[in-house]
Amino acid sequence: MNRRGYYGGFGGAYIPEILTATFAELTREFDAAKNDPSFWQQYRDILATYSCRPTPITFAENLTEYLKGARIYIKREDLNHTGAHKANNVIGQGLLVKRMGKKRVIAETGAGQHGVATATMAAKFGFDCTIYMGEVDVERQRPNVFWMERLGAEVVPVTDGTRLLKDAINQAFRDWVTNMDTTHYVLGTACGPHPFPEMVTYFQSIIGREARKQLMETEGRLPSRVYACVGGGSNAMGIFSGFFADPVQLVGVEAGGQGLETGRHASRLASSDGSVGIAQGYKTYFLQNADGQMKETHSVAAGLDYVGVSPILAQLKESGRVRFETATDVEVLDALSLTMKKEGLIPALESSHAFVQAFKEAPTLSRNDIILINQSGRGDKDIFTIADAFSDPSWKKFISKKATKYHA
Repeated sequence: MNRRGYYGGFGGAYIPEILTATFAELTREFDAAKNDPSFWQQYRDILATYSCRPTPITFAENLTEYLKGARIYIKREDLNHTGAHKANNVIGQGLLVKRMGKKRVIAETGAGQHGVATATMAAKFGFDCTIYMGEVDVERQRPNVFWMERLGAEVVPVTDGTRLLKDAINQAFRDWVTNMDTTHYVLGTACGPHPFPEMVTYFQSIIGREARKQLMETEGRLPSRVYACVGGGSNAMGIFSGFFADPVQLVGVEAGGQGLETGRHASRLASSDGSVGIAQGYKTYFLQNADGQMKETHSVAAGLDYVGVSPILAQLKESGRVRFETATDVEVLDALSLTMKKEGLIPALESSHAFVQAFKEAPTLSRNDIILINQSGRGDKDIFTIADAFSDPSWKKFISKKATKYHA
């Protein structure tokens, strides 16, 4: 980072003047917390007693034998409370909210996991909570909407634009401008204006710190490669940050959707469709047209269906430190099915993107190599999407029966 909030030519804080004081306050509190040794300990203690940290690494013995290549380990962020890595960030930001003395939190969510995590944190700390979610995502992630509402959050479907994650972010910023004195925006990924990319990465770095230590204790050596899916970039930054100083290949996997050639995807860094622009308060690669208008995106995974990407990852792409690949919807479902049948694990559709690339590359490596996959979330939230994709006749019969019962 050449100056605060910038990563190479990316990042910054392109915000309306009315929010300047709010961002300055947030930056001050974040800096004070980082410089307070008791803060990180308090953060770790809460995660240990409330969110099951440290999450383990699991040796995927059956997949290793099946693919006949590198030894495969999986970092189990799916075992966090609420089922994903999102709890790490929201607990950290929740502690900052308490330091600032604010009483209300808002958030955006795509896959719903960040929304559930934020609603859970708000219930624990006693905050009022509003969650903005694109109308399309509300429909395909209905179980998460149900839990957010049961936890006491107000879920607001966003009907503007493409009705996806970027539109939810826009609506959350509108709310914040109106209520900044009482409200904190719990941004869920390593995007947005400074200090959010740095702050989210800081809280998610617990993933990489743990994973590196666990592999050294288990195998006595580092992995050859680390794989993570990439939407906004929070889980990828979390696990990659544990290995930046090591001679380890870092591989981020974006949503290839229906194929890059179709334009129906969400790949900003691994395709030629991404270009540098400024939107939603920061500078990075976006999927945009020549006039700077955001394009529609597509992914079977709601959490990867976003037009932008972390400015830190944009810089890491340009420096060559992280390699970016894509996985199509079909490949993702195949990798999910294989993982379930071979290991009894059910990764989220987002996480399954990382599994796709790891499975492609594991057979090309030796038995002495180790690879690490970040299972950033569990797939039970995706049951409707997965069952529909697999055209499961029993599931369709069950849904039809339930629908008939409720409308009788």
